[in-house]
Amino acid sequence: MSPDGHDPASLDRRLATVDHATRSLADAGDFGKQVKLPRVLDSLRRVLSLPGGCAAVRARAEKLETAGLFLGTDWAQPQILIPALSTGSLRSANADTVVVEVVSNLRLLAVARGEYPHALISAEQADDHLSQVLAVNLSLLFSPPTEAEREQQGRMAQVSRELLHYLVAEIGYEKVLENLVDEIWRILRQRPIQVEGVKRMITQIAVARANPDVDLGASGLGADRLISSLYGTTEGSREDPGVEIYRARLESMDDSTLQYEATGFARSMHDTGLVSPYHAVLLRFLLTKGAYLLGEAMGLSSTGRDSLLCYHELVHSLIEQAVHVETAQCVYGLTLLLERGILYQPPVAPALWRQLALRLSPDSCQRLTQVFGPTPQPRAWLLSGMLSVLGLPLGIGQGDNPTCQSARALSMWAYNDPDYLLQTLAWAARDDEVVMHFEGQPISSRASADAQTSALHTDLDPVSLLVVPHLDRIYAEMGRRCVGRDGDPHRWINPEFHGWWSGRGFRINVDVATGQLTDLDEFLRHFYAGYHPFYNGNQPVIHPQPAGIAVTDSAARFVGWHAITVLRVSLDPQEVMRVYFYNPNNDSGQDWGDGVVVGTAGHGERFGEASLPFEQFASRLYIFHFDPLEPGELAAVERAELDRVIGYLRRSWGADRMPVETGAAEQD
Repeated sequence: MSPDGHDPASLDRRLATVDHATRSLADAGDFGKQVKLPRVLDSLRRVLSLPGGCAAVRARAEKLETAGLFLGTDWAQPQILIPALSTGSLRSANADTVVVEVVSNLRLLAVARGEYPHALISAEQADDHLSQVLAVNLSLLFSPPTEAEREQQGRMAQVSRELLHYLVAEIGYEKVLENLVDEIWRILRQRPIQVEGVKRMITQIAVARANPDVDLGASGLGADRLISSLYGTTEGSREDPGVEIYRARLESMDDSTLQYEATGFARSMHDTGLVSPYHAVLLRFLLTKGAYLLGEAMGLSSTGRDSLLCYHELVHSLIEQAVHVETAQCVYGLTLLLERGILYQPPVAPALWRQLALRLSPDSCQRLTQVFGPTPQPRAWLLSGMLSVLGLPLGIGQGDNPTCQSARALSMWAYNDPDYLLQTLAWAARDDEVVMHFEGQPISSRASADAQTSALHTDLDPVSLLVVPHLDRIYAEMGRRCVGRDGDPHRWINPEFHGWWSGRGFRINVDVATGQLTDLDEFLRHFYAGYHPFYNGNQPVIHPQPAGIAVTDSAARFVGWHAITVLRVSLDPQEVMRVYFYNPNNDSGQDWGDGVVVGTAGHGERFGEASLPFEQFASRLYIFHFDPLEPGELAAVERAELDRVIGYLRRSWGADRMPVETGAAEQD
């Protein structure tokens, strides 16, 4: 027996079973492999649950892959695997999924260490992938399985952790933390409203930082910057004293010291987009100290200070009711709301006063409490969410909600028509009903409720949590009223659902009946004429416009249709014409394959914007709107440029949708 109580002979016996099952899998034909595969997976599961199992499987990784373990799955193409998706696989209730993910990572470790020369991925790429897998699964390294994980995964919950411990022993914490810090900054540059996941990752970094056995190396400096943004931003909060002690310290500070505290928090907030709980304590304390220190604590420019001074009673009431330790993140939303100057729009300030006094329905209170907890009160959570949405309209994420149109609508209203958003929020929160009109006829979200569109999606901000279910029902009803019409229903739905500024002109390059591409040249020339400054008389995008894209994965394979908003088109700092757009997906920085990588920073993007060069964006576009009253002559785009766009399309989602005549024309 080994010192840990396990019999080495048991591992040898199970490895013999793995080897036999692997040979059988290798000898089988393509059809027969599906019959042999369950035995391989079962034998691997038994080996991985034993000490030494990871090392033994790593040594057999090449034989397992050659035999066909990954055949027909994304794991067969390691170069396209996305580290962030490993989290779902390692936590899956399906034991086979966990096993394949674990074996895939052990295979990549063998590749990274030069034990397995792989045709599709280099040792450096494999090492980098594993570092990112460890980074996004860091919580599994420092915490035992929860009761829910044990219930859903059984012993596989421990197998996932054993893999990560084995990997980190090989790779070391330094590169892992470096990747994690980079990933956090990449997310924060997009300024999302929902930052709980980021905060959890920073907390895990803090745990690792405090562990004397963990060597962070050079990555420790970047980690400290993130940790201090939440837990030790200023001199008064440096050692994370707790909110009660910090509040007592504020009582003893003079105005000069308070100003240092205020500017320290403001600098950190604007730098990271994160708000420390201590910042909320300070802001509430400064309500009695005058507008100057309040403006310093929010880091306001002259525009924001003017808004604060003109609407000081409203701002004071919003801070009193919305800003608490638990809702501290809304301080950033309030700050950007003031900076946007939207309080000067006549309906906005009265609508905010109405929201402050609004009586929430019992159902709204129950939903908010169920998701965010009883402290503070549901009203405070909703107000905090409202401030975040109005301050960061491009930070709204759809969560797991399948209908991206509703998230896009909320963002568009917050961006372009904030008083309509506030009106819709009042209806949803007070009346449990939203009424919109479609071609002159009212549609009630209450009358349109059904099981499919009434499910509660909990990973949403407070405003989306209450409003999105109503919008989903209305959107679905609009779709039902378009049944039987020729063409795509978005032609009629989008302008009615999103607002009058959505162009009534409509172009689509997919035949709805067959799914085949159609009239590509005309579609692209219309898009250039409507949106490209060099072809439309340098006309900027006036109002955000709804559009539809064909999303592809990192192998350029079609994933699905997706709703986005075109915000603007302009030259980036490198003199490349780019389309800047809002993507309601929770992370806009995506690799769509064939060199089409969506940018979120470094190309002139504003916070929350995604961007692509015009040609690449056009290659993923399948629907757009325009004003039919604007001059609409087809743009005289050079054939070579159109062919480049069509080339991107042909190599991705259009591969099996391209009509024969288009291919012939391109070859000519």
